[in-house]
Amino acid sequence: MRKPTIRDVAERAKVSLKTVSRVINNEPSVMQATRARVLHAVAELDYEPDPSARNLRSATAFVIGVAYDNPNPYYIISVQNGVLSACRETGFDLQIHPCDASSPLLVDELCDWMRRSRLAGLVLAPPMSERMELVEALASRGVKLVRIIAAAEDPEDGYPCVFVDDRDAAYEVTEHLVQLGHQRIGFLWGGQEHRSSSERYLGYEKALKDYGITLDKHLVVPGDYTFDDGFRGARRLLALREPPTAIFGSNDEIAAGVLAAAKSVGMNVPYDLSIAGFEDSPFSKQSWPPLTTAKQATEDIARHAARLLIAQLRHDAPEAPAAVHNHGFVPQLVVRGSTAPMRPRPPPAQDA
Repeated sequence: MRKPTIRDVAERAKVSLKTVSRVINNEPSVMQATRARVLHAVAELDYEPDPSARNLRSATAFVIGVAYDNPNPYYIISVQNGVLSACRETGFDLQIHPCDASSPLLVDELCDWMRRSRLAGLVLAPPMSERMELVEALASRGVKLVRIIAAAEDPEDGYPCVFVDDRDAAYEVTEHLVQLGHQRIGFLWGGQEHRSSSERYLGYEKALKDYGITLDKHLVVPGDYTFDDGFRGARRLLALREPPTAIFGSNDEIAAGVLAAAKSVGMNVPYDLSIAGFEDSPFSKQSWPPLTTAKQATEDIARHAARLLIAQLRHDAPEAPAAVHNHGFVPQLVVRGSTAPMRPRPPPAQDA
């Protein structure tokens, strides 16, 4: 059977092709009763607009892009799902594009991709979204964009963004460990090119300071947002003469690596070692014990970023007046079985 066309919808709803187009594009200049009749015809016929054909017919592009450079597949899938849900709400289509955030040719690469795919705008994910020289270069070429960034507050720098307060959330995670009695708390960095990692470190550092705990640089280990770096970093910390009683990984993938390292040396988590992560990815729920973490609503963050971008592109969208402002999110502490009150360790055995 042939697929229904926009002409079939117009005939079923007894309206013009232009009216159907206005309803599909969510334009406000259609009477409510007419809009309802068209939407009923769309549902009856199971009609789906073809975004690529619509792009070719129209001077307006109806596709947005997501550009990313991140080793964490769970984060990227969540971002993609969040943006896609906003696209489906508003009649847009989505393309995704993996990049090398450090490439000196990235501006040209993204502009070429936008031109070839006739993209209307971009959602930039970290760490590219946090490179101001990249953001400014794209904006100077007329690229409409919205950034997802780590920031304790709205940067108010003139470029639209959704910002995530990783610092406050990391403070809360560290505070939770301190209140359980832990004084020696290790910290494993994610990639230093990601502002989220430095923001999470600042939250950890401030919590220690506020509770009167001296920061021991031996307990802070650089790395990337990967399971392997979590495993290696934990083995390094656990080999110290005075190992930590708790370890805070900058994301759940790192924390899962810490858990594997602890088990590899026969430690009982959480009684011998408490472990906390960040983001509330599947790693946190699938581990045993499940990981204490900071729940980051990545899909909601990405959905809001896409809505903000689409509001820029379609000034007549009903949600535009409320969506033009930058919006902040704060991840929330989720306590699970990987953290427990500190259990005193026996003193090292003395030589006879």
